Amino acid sequence: MTNIVHGFMWFFGGIIFFYLIVVMAIYGSMLVFALLKIRKEYTLDKALLDEAHIDAFYSKPVSIIVPAYNEEVGVIDSVRSLLSLRYPEFEIIIVNDGSTDGTKQIVIDQFKMKPVDRFTSDEIKTKKVLQVYQSKIHPQCILIDKENGGKADALNVGINHSKYPYFCSIDGDSILEETSLLRVMKPIILSDGEVIAVGGNVRIANGIQMQLGSVLGMNLSKNYLVLMQVIEYLRAFLMGRIALSKFNLVLIISGAFSVFSKKWVIDAGGYAIGTIGEDMELIVKLHRLIYDRKAKKRIEFVPDPVCWTEAPQTMSILRKQRRRWHQGLLESLWKHKKMTLNPRYGGIGFISFPYFWFVECLGPLIELTGYVYIIAAYFMGSVYYEIALLLLLMFVIYGGIFSIFAVLFEAWSMNRYPKISDIFRMVLLSFTEMFWYRPITLFWRCEGIFNFLRKKSEWGKMERVGLASKEQQK
Repeated sequence: MTNIVHGFMWFFGGIIFFYLIVVMAIYGSMLVFALLKIRKEYTLDKALLDEAHIDAFYSKPVSIIVPAYNEEVGVIDSVRSLLSLRYPEFEIIIVNDGSTDGTKQIVIDQFKMKPVDRFTSDEIKTKKVLQVYQSKIHPQCILIDKENGGKADALNVGINHSKYPYFCSIDGDSILEETSLLRVMKPIILSDGEVIAVGGNVRIANGIQMQLGSVLGMNLSKNYLVLMQVIEYLRAFLMGRIALSKFNLVLIISGAFSVFSKKWVIDAGGYAIGTIGEDMELIVKLHRLIYDRKAKKRIEFVPDPVCWTEAPQTMSILRKQRRRWHQGLLESLWKHKKMTLNPRYGGIGFISFPYFWFVECLGPLIELTGYVYIIAAYFMGSVYYEIALLLLLMFVIYGGIFSIFAVLFEAWSMNRYPKISDIFRMVLLSFTEMFWYRPITLFWRCEGIFNFLRKKSEWGKMERVGLASKEQQK
């Protein structure tokens, strides 16, 4: 019996060790590609480039769609930031998705909205639109009041009512910098339409100094849970998405800030109703459509344009968010499982899908088992101490080192957090990630897998405190 246990421990430890080696190699490669990309752009004068291409932007007006459900706390600041955008021609479409709070009324009052008749298409089937309003003081600002149907349905309503060939989707609690739309549209402009979707960079807004929808200064939140999310976002956006975008392999661009060709989205059927991860689902459908049509099109991520969004400040809300995100990921992968290792879909089938299955989707189960294995090996003593220490060291490198690189990338390239003390705090906190933050988020993501298996759709109430609230500073 002892020999069986001994053999099992060695075998299982070997599997976890091999998994970590493979994942570290993948992340290491992503780190190199991200470094090369950021180094290339570091020497560019982005403000000068904005002005150099400003004439081209006149040919690509954009409809900005803001789905809002119970967003009375943050929607006004979000719309104000949009009104301050440096972009030649755009409209703002706020879609009130049957909110039960004061979202509708506060928008009507703040922007002096009046009922209007507006042409709309019915290319995408949606819930009933109750009324359309237009601002007296900002004519490019539209409010659509509709029956509740979820975020995907609200976005589809916005697409039906949009009048421009490209649309930008942002969350109702998000803030864009004044150059964000210019820079996220640049790949579309410069590619002459080859790029049909672009995702921008999303950063945590908790703690920023803001007035009338404009970001005045960057301060890190004193909430360690929020600060850990800042580090996590830096790692996800500055490493993973830059590398995948280079080879047209991106499967996820954030729904909080992304731009699409309206024609291609309509051809793909719009946002999928009844799915939790509607943003990833749309990207997968677009990739599938591109390959089915044998079209030379791309979906990209650009790290420079920034969207600031509110992050959960409590364990309970963060748990609901991560559980929902992982369930949405698994839903999309399972729904399009036939694309996995399918030569018809090129790199998406042979690289993206295996990566998201192996690393992003099933990774939490394997990693969480690794934590349990380390504890068991420690208590079993003898030779297992060596295995436990080896795996522990790999978890430190896997979690902490890559997080530190992401923080240093941010300090070097974007410089959104200019204080040395802020960088130092994030570096120190990165070393603690594997001891508290990573295990609990892995557990929550495993709960998302369990919810998927029992077909339980659980959105959860995502309470907001508002980006301008003093609570953000805590």
